[in-house]
Amino acid sequence: MDRPFEDAEEFAGALPARGALLGIDPGEKTIGIAICDAGWRIASPLIGLKKAKFKENGPAIAKICADNAVAGLVIGLPLNMDGTGGPKAQAARAFARNLLGLLNLPILLWDERLSTVAVTRAMIAADTSRKKRAEIVDKVAASYILQGAIDRLKAFG
Repeated sequence: MDRPFEDAEEFAGALPARGALLGIDPGEKTIGIAICDAGWRIASPLIGLKKAKFKENGPAIAKICADNAVAGLVIGLPLNMDGTGGPKAQAARAFARNLLGLLNLPILLWDERLSTVAVTRAMIAADTSRKKRAEIVDKVAASYILQGAIDRLKAFG
């Protein structure tokens, strides 16, 4: 693969019929990681990696992929509300390109506008403490992003 996909149907065509998918929310301090089952039914938060240089985070993500027989990755693409890409979207694209150089897996960049906001609101509604929200928001947001993508992928599978 020479580039990340931005079209879910093209991404679906590059995936095997079954296989776990990894969802990634590349936050500013933490990289949230979620995983779904091989049948693409439900996404679950997995871990939050402390953001560091790619030479540290990349191999950690590669190990997670190998340990979980991951077939593809879904990376949150933080677009502006008008659909344009700013510095955060450029950073997510660069992160995806770096992962492509490390992994031989298809990668989908998935519009994640308001995912962290939606997750935070849900946690507040569930009376989750501010401290606990700070600890888990990125991996829960990764799960939210991944669930949105797998719900869309079901239309092509």
